[in-house]
Amino acid sequence: MASAVAYQLRAGVVPVRKRGKLPRKTVSATYQLEYGTDSLEIHWDALKPGERVLVVDDVLATGGTAKATCELMEKLGGKIIGVSFLIELGFLNGRDKIKDYNVHSLITY
Repeated sequence: MASAVAYQLRAGVVPVRKRGKLPRKTVSATYQLEYGTDSLEIHWDALKPGERVLVVDDVLATGGTAKATCELMEKLGGKIIGVSFLIELGFLNGRDKIKDYNVHSLITY
């Protein structure tokens, strides 16, 4: 989904993936799951300090992935301008973990 949004905005795409999926040197962030922890990674040189970032994902559930993604972007010096989702599962209160950002969801259940 992020690539389609980036295409419309004429912007770039920076992949954030589970540990071990990216081919080059990475920076990681660990986040809590209901049953343990997991980690996300981003290429260490994916952003320049001060670059504006729109985080785009398909689903906002508990907010752990979104929060970790924002932390990674900020660790590299990115400025989060918004966090957008296709679907938000409102009953899981994931928005609470990213309340410091401008959050937008197209569909909320």
